[in-house]
Amino acid sequence: MIFALVLGTLLGGSAMLLPFYRARRAAAAAEQGRQQVAQERQLVVDFMHHMVAALGEEATREELPQRIVHAAILCSGALSACLFERTGGGQMRSVAVEGLFPPHRPLPPSLREKLATRARFIEQVLKTETFPDNEGIVGAVVQSGQGQLVPDAAADPRIVRHDDPALKVRSVIAVPLRFRDRFFGVLAAANSADGEPFTANDFSLMQSLAEQAALALHNAEFLNLQIEKQQLDLDLSLASGIQQMLLPHDLPLFRGLDVDARYQAAQKISGDFYDLLRLDEQRMGIAVADVSGKGIPASLLMAICRTSLRQIAPRFQSPAATLAELNRALTGDMRPGTFITLLYAIVDTARGEVTVARAGHELPLVARRDPATGVAGGEFIGSEGMPLGLVPDEVFASVIVDRTVPFRNGDVLVLYTDGVTEAPNEEGREFSGARLVDAVRALHGRSAQELNDGILERVQRFAGAAAQRDDLTLVTVKRA
Repeated sequence: MIFALVLGTLLGGSAMLLPFYRARRAAAAAEQGRQQVAQERQLVVDFMHHMVAALGEEATREELPQRIVHAAILCSGALSACLFERTGGGQMRSVAVEGLFPPHRPLPPSLREKLATRARFIEQVLKTETFPDNEGIVGAVVQSGQGQLVPDAAADPRIVRHDDPALKVRSVIAVPLRFRDRFFGVLAAANSADGEPFTANDFSLMQSLAEQAALALHNAEFLNLQIEKQQLDLDLSLASGIQQMLLPHDLPLFRGLDVDARYQAAQKISGDFYDLLRLDEQRMGIAVADVSGKGIPASLLMAICRTSLRQIAPRFQSPAATLAELNRALTGDMRPGTFITLLYAIVDTARGEVTVARAGHELPLVARRDPATGVAGGEFIGSEGMPLGLVPDEVFASVIVDRTVPFRNGDVLVLYTDGVTEAPNEEGREFSGARLVDAVRALHGRSAQELNDGILERVQRFAGAAAQRDDLTLVTVKRA
């Protein structure tokens, strides 16, 4: 009787305790899930730490993929990992590998005997191996943009079966490295260290790691671009300073001549240059030039041209002969496709004339007042010639000629580059030579400085809000 009562109580109590046991099991499962989430979160944090450390150590774009692969192995527990990137022509190649990651394709029989040094050999094979970006598991990730989880590699026909047991693939995860619209490659891990298949949780973790890795690659590129830009800005600043040193700062003083020069680079450095040379007490040489191209190459060529001109000009009476010799001197310094347009003038105050030679440059402008009417007029002085460095010496010398015109009291000579006449406005129209003539005629009675001020003010007013498109050089000489 007592036994039956106890048994009945126990059986009844068991039924009453069943919800309690279930709640405990659910709580334990929930706690296990929380612990797993916390572990995964910590792994992602650790991975981010590795990436930040790599960036902080200024890892190069070539070093960072290896850091990513190493961190992925540490955080995921995989035995091997590899990072693939896309090359030209729709091919994929390995850029970083750690561990015995199996090659994407079967090894040729001639290479299998080299497997005694497996790790280094496999690494070399992977670095030289390329395959189409639609082949295998990696190709599936590239084409779909989605990660691939293969718990049982033996059942997946996309996995290569290698004869060497060390290269046997049991389980694979491959995930894309993508940040916003930029695709960096595919991160793949093979074989878990515990021998178990990769799980959905492992796959989720690898996707999180891939997101952080792609962000790290993006940041590395951004940082490298910033560093390169800062270095380029420094180089440009130094080049600009050197270029400014080459331009004349103190204009030579000639009795009876009023001279003013202006120079505005469209960028930090320019392909334009001008120079003023005292040839003797009565003759002044004036050069204005425009080098093809922009940036540092153009500025270097400008410096070479200016230095050569200074050495050559004092030896010749004729501007055309000076430019012919300059063309010969520059032949070895100019790359194919580069050229220089240059106008060289010699003002002779004793003879009251100016002689010009034009190596494909803008036409010089002479303005003078008509003695009969008192009205100022302007004309462009035409002469034949081709740019420096464009044709062989004999052709250049046969074409270029001198042109001499009177240059008396009150006359104005204006030399310039196409940054003046071709300055565009907001509608795309150019300032033009006709507007330059009108400006010089209207300002004829002013000093050289006032003439240049007025010309540039008219150019700026015409351009309006349009940005300066080209370098601008303006040299004005007035016979006083």
